[in-house]
Amino acid sequence: MHLYLHIPFCTQACHYCDFHFSTNTANTAVIVEAIAKELVMRRQYLPSARLETIYFGGGTPSLLDEQELDLLMVTIREHFDVIPQAEITLEANPDDLNKEKLRQLANAGINRLSIGIQSFHQPHLEHLNRIHSAFEGEQCVKEAQQLGISNISIDLIYAIPAENHDILKSDIQKAVGLGVSHLSAYCLTIEPQTAFGSWLKKKKIKPIDEEFAAQQFEILIDSLAQNGFEQYEISNFARNDQYSRHNSSYWKQRPYLGVGPSAHSYNGTSREYNVSNNSKYLAAISNGTIPATQELLSVADVTNEYLLTGLRTKWGVNLKKLGTLSAQRFAVESSAALKDLINREWIIIQHDTILLTPAGKLFADRIASDLFIED
Repeated sequence: MHLYLHIPFCTQACHYCDFHFSTNTANTAVIVEAIAKELVMRRQYLPSARLETIYFGGGTPSLLDEQELDLLMVTIREHFDVIPQAEITLEANPDDLNKEKLRQLANAGINRLSIGIQSFHQPHLEHLNRIHSAFEGEQCVKEAQQLGISNISIDLIYAIPAENHDILKSDIQKAVGLGVSHLSAYCLTIEPQTAFGSWLKKKKIKPIDEEFAAQQFEILIDSLAQNGFEQYEISNFARNDQYSRHNSSYWKQRPYLGVGPSAHSYNGTSREYNVSNNSKYLAAISNGTIPATQELLSVADVTNEYLLTGLRTKWGVNLKKLGTLSAQRFAVESSAALKDLINREWIIIQHDTILLTPAGKLFADRIASDLFIED
C-alpha cells in the first residue's frame, strides 16, 4: 500500500503552479498536527496497513522543521506497518537543502529526494519565479550525495521560451553530469489560475509554442537515452531501474491514502478528495470529521483511467485487463479507434499489450481519449 502527505505551504508562488498551497506559513505546525490526526483517523482506509512507499508532496515539504517532520514520521510508524525497504520520498526546493537540513531528513528516514531544480539557467529560474539560484540547484544535489543520499530525482521544465534549444541541452548535460538516478521532465503549461494564466489573458506573454515544445521533448528523450536513462513514463526517466515506486503505484492503479488539504485517495472502487482549503480542513479535523468528497467509480471511469495512466508507461495497457475492467465493452466500443491508431503508427500491440510508439508519445493523452469507452 502507499501513502501520500500533502504539505500545503510554499515560500512564494511560482508563476506556473496551480497546486494547492499557501504562502502564509504561520500555522504550519497546526496543519502538521491536523495531518497527524488525519493519519490516525484514516488508518483503516487501505486494504492493508503495510506501506511500501511514503511520499511527502506539496507545496514544499522541505519547509517542515525537524519537529514537524518527526511528528509525522512517528505517527506513521505507530499506526502503519512500514516495510524495511520502503521508499520514503520528500519533495524539496534547493534553497532549503543545506547540510544540516539534509542530515535532518536522513535521520527522519527520508531515503529519496525529489528536488525541484526546473532549470540550471538563472534567467529561466527568474522567469518562473523560483527562489533558488542556478548555483544552489547544483550544490544541493552534490551535498546530498556527499551525505549518502544516493536516490535523487530532479525536476526539469522544458518549453520555456528561448531562441533555440541550447539552454535545454545545457540543462540536460548538467543533470546527467550530477549523476542523479532519476529525472522528471515536464512541459511548461499555462494554467488559468496562475500568474502566467493572468498574463496570457492580458496578452503580456505568448502561448506555449507547441512545435517548439515537441522539438524539446524529442531532444530530451534522445539525449537522456544516450546517457543511459530509460523513459519508463512519458515524463519520467530513470537509470538502472531506479523508477519512482510511489508514482508507479498510481500508474498501476494500486490503492493509496492521501492526507492533508487537497490530497486524493483511491481504494480500487472509489476516490476521495480532501477539501482544498486550509481553514476548512483544520475545522473538519478538529471536529473529528474527514473533509473529503467521495466519488464512486463507474466501469467507464476505471477503464478510462487505466488507459490514461497505463498508456503513458513502458508497461502499456493489457487487452485482457481492459476487457475485465470494461465488462467486455472495450473490444466493441474502441475497436475502430484501435485500428486507426495502429494505422497511424501511434500504437503497437505486443503480447496482448497496447504500447505507444515513439511517434505516439507526442500524443499520449489524445490517444487514450480516442480509446475511452462511454460512461
